[in-house]
Amino acid sequence: MGLWDKLRGELIDIIEWLDESRDTMVYRFPRYENEIKYGAKLVVREGQAAAFVNEGKLADVFQPGTYTLQTQNLPILATLKGWKYGFSSPFKAEVYFVSTRVFTDRKWGTKNPIMLRDSEFGPVRLRAFGSYAIRVNDPAAFLKEIVGTDSRFTIDEFGEQLRDMVVSRFTDVLGESKIPALDLASNYDELAKYVAPRIAPDFASFGLELNKFLVENISLPAEVEAAMDKRTSMGVIGNMQQYAQYQSANAIGDAAKNPGGIAGAGVGLGAGYMMAQQFGQAMNPANPQTPPAAGPPPVPSAAAYFIVLDGQQAGPFDLGKLRENAAAGRLNRQTLVWKQGMSQWTAAGEVAELGSLFAIAPPPIPKNS
Repeated sequence: MGLWDKLRGELIDIIEWLDESRDTMVYRFPRYENEIKYGAKLVVREGQAAAFVNEGKLADVFQPGTYTLQTQNLPILATLKGWKYGFSSPFKAEVYFVSTRVFTDRKWGTKNPIMLRDSEFGPVRLRAFGSYAIRVNDPAAFLKEIVGTDSRFTIDEFGEQLRDMVVSRFTDVLGESKIPALDLASNYDELAKYVAPRIAPDFASFGLELNKFLVENISLPAEVEAAMDKRTSMGVIGNMQQYAQYQSANAIGDAAKNPGGIAGAGVGLGAGYMMAQQFGQAMNPANPQTPPAAGPPPVPSAAAYFIVLDGQQAGPFDLGKLRENAAAGRLNRQTLVWKQGMSQWTAAGEVAELGSLFAIAPPPIPKNS
């Protein structure tokens, strides 16, 4: 065996890349002085592509499969090197493996709030965040535009640039949509469908494909959300006067348990109740400035009695009618009467409320013994 045959045996090689990371997008295969043996095996696995670069110029790109590196498998590289009659000696070239799998769970979010004009709240500031997924669909363009001569390129190296592109397009679409802030939660999918086509050309210029775009949350500033929570709480409370009375009743019960008792808490309860009334008046949309005038309490209903006349129930009669019956002699102290709340029929003279009806009438003439 000659010296050349021995060297040829030592240079037989397999070119492959086993990726154990989850963030590497491009890996340059290490070669001593970049020499690759004629007839070497190139193994490109699923989710990969292999690109040959000769003297800084991109030559051949291989998709998944196993290749024997010969002139017929390297047409562009053979043309660049002027191999018209084949070759058998080692050649120099750089081999870049490009990961073409989908890179998922890439996060995006606004660094600063987005200023918008809302139809209900007026000028508002919104924050938004979500996720997206990408893959390299054009290895040649990706190597030319992004990677350059980097021996190991990870997705985090240009994650900031991708995020800025996403936020810029999303902000533009959100402003054009004119969706009210309170309705955004029901339009996340629609926003994502509008934003994705706007972003896709920017990614395509780098040899990337946008596989998925999601809007996960759009939120108002914390102070605005706090004000909305208070507004919601007032809506849940409903009648402010009834709520103030309920709170006062609870406070009286708590005060009774304290050493100072109710007397010690009276001033505070009164002030609190007055504040609650003023607040309820201020929330009245009919007249937010002038509190409603205090009217008289409702007129109590007059007592109504039933009476027994000639063995029959008659009535009900108010005190005026009863007085007329007493003056006419149809009602006397022995007449049975009844009203709601009484347990049984009772003589009118025994009902304290009816005593005035008989004040001007003489008592019955006593019978002679």
